Amino acid sequence: MKATGKVRRIDDLGRIVIPKEIRKTMHIREGAQLEIFTDSEGGVIFKKYSPIGELDDSVSDYAETVAKITGNTVAVVDKDSVIAAAGSGRKEILHKRISAETEELIEQRKQYVYKIGDERKSLCKDVEKIYAAIVNPILLEGDAVGAIVMLIPDMGNAPGEADVKVLAAASQILSKQMET
Repeated sequence: MKATGKVRRIDDLGRIVIPKEIRKTMHIREGAQLEIFTDSEGGVIFKKYSPIGELDDSVSDYAETVAKITGNTVAVVDKDSVIAAAGSGRKEILHKRISAETEELIEQRKQYVYKIGDERKSLCKDVEKIYAAIVNPILLEGDAVGAIVMLIPDMGNAPGEADVKVLAAASQILSKQMET
């Protein structure tokens, strides 16, 4: 655990304010869910909660299956980072922070499909030349919690209609699985 040097009091309702600098650094927005842990030394640990991360192995299985069907690299992301990836270049993007463009596409809660001539949408913040061809949001009780993303190596080609339908189906299945 790393000390921040910040000290806060708990108010009469049991609330504590997380300093703005920490919220900004850790990308914790208003309304974000935090999971609370305790350690054996009496420490309290807050961790950003990812409902998609709860699916664990099945998310990797979905990415692998969709990658095989489409023949392209596929990633499953939450609102912060790449949770699972399959296909060529997966090691470059796995567990990397997603770009502001990808975050924005997720927040729009509608499918994005690249068309030739469109501005390219970078998947990850610090990874170059990896662009999203399809971004299909994963919704949980109406809230966008992440997306399934198909990448294409050559931005001179647009994704096919079958790819669009496969990703739409995969995101709906993941949404339903999280609801149960």
